[in-house]
Amino acid sequence: MTEAFKTTGADWQKRHLESYLETNGKIGHFADFTPLGGPPDVPCLLLETTGRKSGIQQILPLIYGTDGKNFVIIASKGGAPKHPAWFLNLESDPAVKFQVDDKKYSGKAVLAPAADRQRLYDMMAKIYPPYVEYQQKTDREIPVVLLQPAAEIDRLG
Repeated sequence: MTEAFKTTGADWQKRHLESYLETNGKIGHFADFTPLGGPPDVPCLLLETTGRKSGIQQILPLIYGTDGKNFVIIASKGGAPKHPAWFLNLESDPAVKFQVDDKKYSGKAVLAPAADRQRLYDMMAKIYPPYVEYQQKTDREIPVVLLQPAAEIDRLG
């Protein structure tokens, strides 16, 4: 049984990551985004990338959906004019690890094919409606990323 993490307080993102890791996804796989204008039960995964400048492993929680065997994430950064750092890290090194609920994977991150981008973006906007507004408020095309699992692993890090 999973418990929705409450997205409240100034440091909610850090607490979300800590809760997800400490409970192996029991708290954090779903997040309650109602305080931020989103739905109450949004699925989240943990993404581990390698910093393109630092070379340090970085883990962060992100909203996800599924498309076949792939996991779909959106590089929205709330509609900011520049891509999020984690996306730039993926461009530099697409090898990733990620956790979905209590399952952990190694794999590869790829941009969604142009023919599938809008369908996947629309799917993700049904999961998290603020994505529509985020795309409207930026001139950049917000990337849709597919996480392609290659193997199950024991842990992140």
